[in-house]
Amino acid sequence: MKAWLFKAVDNSPLIIFRIIFGFLITCESWGAIATGWVHRVLIEPSVNFHFIPFSFLHPLPGRGMYIYFFVMGVVGISIMLGYRYVLSSISFCLLWGGVYFMQKNSYNNHYYLLWLLSIIMIFLPANKNLSIDAKKGYTNSLNVMPNWVWFLIICQLTIVYTYASLAKLYPDWLDATVAKRLMTSRAEYPIIGELLQQTWTHYVIAYVGILFDLLIVPALLYKPTRKIAFTAAVFFHLYNSIVFQIGIFPYLALGFMVFFFPSDKVRKWFYPKAQKQVDLNSKPFPISKLVLFLITIWILVQFALPLRHWFIKGDVLWTEEGHRMSWRMMLRSKQGYNSFYILEEGIIKKQKIKLSDHLTPKQVRAMKGKPDLIWQFAQYLKKYYAKKGKTVKVFAKSYAGVNGGKVRQLVDPSIDLAATPWTWWKHNNWVLLYENK
Repeated sequence: MKAWLFKAVDNSPLIIFRIIFGFLITCESWGAIATGWVHRVLIEPSVNFHFIPFSFLHPLPGRGMYIYFFVMGVVGISIMLGYRYVLSSISFCLLWGGVYFMQKNSYNNHYYLLWLLSIIMIFLPANKNLSIDAKKGYTNSLNVMPNWVWFLIICQLTIVYTYASLAKLYPDWLDATVAKRLMTSRAEYPIIGELLQQTWTHYVIAYVGILFDLLIVPALLYKPTRKIAFTAAVFFHLYNSIVFQIGIFPYLALGFMVFFFPSDKVRKWFYPKAQKQVDLNSKPFPISKLVLFLITIWILVQFALPLRHWFIKGDVLWTEEGHRMSWRMMLRSKQGYNSFYILEEGIIKKQKIKLSDHLTPKQVRAMKGKPDLIWQFAQYLKKYYAKKGKTVKVFAKSYAGVNGGKVRQLVDPSIDLAATPWTWWKHNNWVLLYENK
């Protein structure tokens, strides 16, 4: 196994993927400015729903976030061209990680994948060919790479797709309830809007989603089914791009396809005249115990993290505890409402908070059914009134329903959330469990 991982193989898939990756993250960065995403998510809100351990992360003031995203786009071009590749990759990893962890207004599993990939790319020799670094002599030019590069990418994709498939194996997905609700808001789409409202379409979406996620990686790896799987992937991801409008992810997913085709064909398709024939008998790369250790730790963490909700009391669809970073993609929708009350020290009557005085409409919607956001808003209110010299308790009445189901009480309204700590690896007892009655 060690010898296989450090065997020298054609690096053309990695080189082409680097170019695709750099181009797409530039599109993501500058597109976020052009579409108003930066303004809506990072500039307009006065409350910052960051990931709870990252309270030090805040959007830059004024137009700072526009500059931030512009710089990310420039870094993406640098990665695409292979210029100062390692420094550029580290820069994007830190910048994108900052964006990801500083806000939960627009949480997306694809943003998480992009961050993981940005970490991986730092350590891959993706600038050894077709790069300014190689041309200028900043790195040695090679047309081979160690086989562990391919192995790591395939393992990461397998984990993502497999967990995405297994997470769909629950009643509301299997009876097409989720698919129906997802398609309802797309009834006005031209040409396909009416088709998306058909019951049979909902079942096709539900079961094709399960089978595609479960089978796409092995089907691409197996030569007899590779072309069929590739065609299915193109259709599947273009459909997702059109219907769900989820940014660069469908195209990033298609970019990964270069790792599933023979390297000599990838080289022939993309740059047949740029490189000499690769010597498949090239000397193996030295076996590194550190590399083996790091790959093992990475894969184990990626395998274990999505399982953590099984060790937390309650249904993750209801409590949301263990939901993020678990590849639970488009699995549920929640409806409901939240009301917040403060009780000022020395005053008997509670005062209701007007949410629109503090939150954007998007944030009000995002907070429905999400206990961590409810808790964070309570912490914000505590600090907000402390600045006015007032000591307050904060209570919430939160009601939520999952996938159009019965609306029920989500949090204990008698608990002062301002004085309640957040726990990560076990159930927060003030979050009421879902009871089937």
